Amino acid sequence: MGENASFWESLIYAHPTCTTWKQEAEGSIYHLASIFFVVGFMGGSGFFGLLYVFSLLGLGFLCSSVWAWLDVCAADIFSWNFILFVICFIQFIYVTYQVRSVSFDKEFQELYSALFQPLGISLTVYRKIVLCCDAEVVTLEKEHCYAMQGKTPIDKLSLLVSGRIRVTVDGEFLHYIFPLQFLDSPEWDSLRPTEEGIFQVTLTAETDCRYVAWRRKKLYLLFAKHRFISRLFSILIGSDIAEKLYALNDRVQVGKGLRYDIRLPNFYHVSLPGTPTVKSSHHLQRNSPRQKLTGIANCDTSRK
Repeated sequence: MGENASFWESLIYAHPTCTTWKQEAEGSIYHLASIFFVVGFMGGSGFFGLLYVFSLLGLGFLCSSVWAWLDVCAADIFSWNFILFVICFIQFIYVTYQVRSVSFDKEFQELYSALFQPLGISLTVYRKIVLCCDAEVVTLEKEHCYAMQGKTPIDKLSLLVSGRIRVTVDGEFLHYIFPLQFLDSPEWDSLRPTEEGIFQVTLTAETDCRYVAWRRKKLYLLFAKHRFISRLFSILIGSDIAEKLYALNDRVQVGKGLRYDIRLPNFYHVSLPGTPTVKSSHHLQRNSPRQKLTGIANCDTSRK
């Protein structure tokens, strides 16, 4: 204990305390360096935040090096500040290279700005998502079918970029799919990764359409490597299915001016004052949101 105490005492009291302070202030270069440090540490996150931080910190360390060389004439202070300046400069070049390497075509850039950027998804994560679909946007001409009822296998997940898709079942209109909506989110949600299935609806392009498609197996491999991307798509797909359900709920009538309510899936009729509640004998299938949609539409058609 005595040796440790003497070590700390020598470390603290070895140097004489300041009895007099300098009356004049340091040069303007020193204060400029301090300003760069203060402003630099206010930077945010992400690529551009890193560029902001490393550029201003680098300028601060460069000014400190010049101050140490000209005013203080201290080789050790100059050396440390110059080394830190070099490190910041290298980091700035590295981040700049990363920013330039993460570039996308116009449609993918617009897709990022409209859908992924508001969710706080970084460009590096978005790049993995784009590479999974081979950075390709597919064109679907007007009146061409994306999927045919009972024939097309469910082997991908697609997101509409532009245009409008008409969804029908047995020739009856079901709903539309608009830009930034998934074309086959209910089918995706209805199957497990090891299962296979076919479309129960027909998807036809009402206008010239452009969409991005991810193959099932390739996308599931991406999910296995990056759980964050898996949770992201789960949220996007769930929200997309909910929008389709509510869009269909607005147009389904069950007679006597009543509408079907998807919050009560076991009832097609809502009770009126003095009218007994009628329980439906036709239960909706539970394994597929799209089958729920088609079941509702079929019920509506049969009542017309």
